[in-house]
Amino acid sequence: MNTQEFNTEIQEETEKPDDGDATGEETAKEMSEDTHPEESSDDSVTAIESARKEAKDNYDRFLRLSAEFDNFKKRTAREMNEFRKFANETIIKELLPVVDNLERAIESSGDDDRSHSCVVEGVEMTLKSILKVFEQFQVKQIESMKKPFDPIFHQAMMREESDEYPENTVIRELQKGYLLHERLIRPAMVVVSSAKTDEQKS
Repeated sequence: MNTQEFNTEIQEETEKPDDGDATGEETAKEMSEDTHPEESSDDSVTAIESARKEAKDNYDRFLRLSAEFDNFKKRTAREMNEFRKFANETIIKELLPVVDNLERAIESSGDDDRSHSCVVEGVEMTLKSILKVFEQFQVKQIESMKKPFDPIFHQAMMREESDEYPENTVIRELQKGYLLHERLIRPAMVVVSSAKTDEQKS
């Protein structure tokens, strides 16, 4: 073997890869890969728990919004119903003095010889027509005569001694009161009885 062939053989031996180094790198890679499944599993569990919590929060939020919307619908329906019931309250209040005047006109004609004239009959028909409209819109007169005085529905204008009625009884009605759907729109102006003193009884 000459010198050139010997140098070439040594160079080829030097360029061969080291099997030991390759085996070490593969082992390290495998060990590194063995640790990743545990970390990946922990991340998956955390992600699932986070998703569950978010889903629960979203569901609770949905329930709250649904309940609030349901309450809103009920409140709106109730307010609309109240509005419809009392939408005519203002005009009805304006008509009450007209009714009062018609009733006074009929009462004042009672002692007139011409009380059965066409004019009085016309006034009576007008009053009946208005009261009929009131009835259609749930407007009712308060029954006060001979009833115990009730400060909710009655406005006492004076007291009058009487031994015919119990004390605090409505014995006269100066102006009628009215209800609209059970709501007081005008109290009745009344005279209330009071007991006579011992001196007056004797």
